[in-house]
Amino acid sequence: MSRIEQEDLHAICSDIKELAQRLAGSTLLITGGAGFLGNYFIGTIDHLNKNFLDRPCRIISVDNFITGVKYRLQEGPNFRTIKHDVREPFKVEEPVDYLIHAAGIASPKFYRQYKLETIDVATTGTRNMLELARQKKVKSFLYFSSSEVYGDPDPAFVPTPETYHGNVSPIGPRSNYDESKRLGETLCMAYYEVYGVPVKMVRPFNVYGPGMRLDDYRVIPNFTASLFAGKPIPVYGQGHHTRTFCYISDAITGFMRALLSDKSGEVFNIGNDDREVTMLTLARTMAEIYNPTAEIHNIEGLNDAYSRADPHRRCPDLTKTKTNLGYNPKVELRDGLKRFIDWAEESYKKE
Repeated sequence: MSRIEQEDLHAICSDIKELAQRLAGSTLLITGGAGFLGNYFIGTIDHLNKNFLDRPCRIISVDNFITGVKYRLQEGPNFRTIKHDVREPFKVEEPVDYLIHAAGIASPKFYRQYKLETIDVATTGTRNMLELARQKKVKSFLYFSSSEVYGDPDPAFVPTPETYHGNVSPIGPRSNYDESKRLGETLCMAYYEVYGVPVKMVRPFNVYGPGMRLDDYRVIPNFTASLFAGKPIPVYGQGHHTRTFCYISDAITGFMRALLSDKSGEVFNIGNDDREVTMLTLARTMAEIYNPTAEIHNIEGLNDAYSRADPHRRCPDLTKTKTNLGYNPKVELRDGLKRFIDWAEESYKKE
């Protein structure tokens, strides 16, 4: 594990160390554990076990590796891996106290490639995990929704609160991802209302950081890969669309605060509301960090999910999350970008 990842884990655990005592002696099951977010969750629990918890929290990770890369933690007494597709029913003999359903296909490159699989993991997969949570009588269930449930929001609702119902096309290029995430939330609320499963739903806003695949075509890895290759930075369209970006240590802190809260049946935006930037500004900032002479080229999107259906703006209203979870993102965009580029240079540039 790199120095940057170790620093991230220390920052996360220092922030949640008191809340995290609820995990002592428990078992946590996570789906999608081999992915970007999953590996950070596993690393966080491992760091808590080694530095903060009186009794270790046992981790069971489930992944089918359709887009997951690999685990960065070796199996041991407190970490077990199971290869399984969550679209199929899943049973485990041991008790499960906490369940994080993070499995999903989040990159437009991949969810256009795996259209039906994307729908199934967010709907059937979510139902299977909710059923497991019901049977195991878990203390908390965390569902990974997405800020994409808001679609292309009306400018009057940017920053976007959790109460905004969205502007989503049910048949558009992003609909298999957007609509299945929305239905996943509906399933969560049904299991909360019918069976009392203690669900919490999070809507992440453009989370980035070490562990992302440079070939998944999300914007920060995509720009980084071009910089490393000495190629012009590819900005889709005119680069006027805006986003806010949340560094991974802030995001995981928010997710853990949601998981360990008593706010069941609630949904929370998790992101950074500090700075909404255009894609052109992002490209220029990354060039300044790595290579100020890098060129920027405007190009057509990789597929129709980018060229025709890319939301114009994406910025969270974090009022509810800050008030209810004590969440406070700390990493400024430029600092986070430099951390990511430094990590990627160490991990990928040789390849």
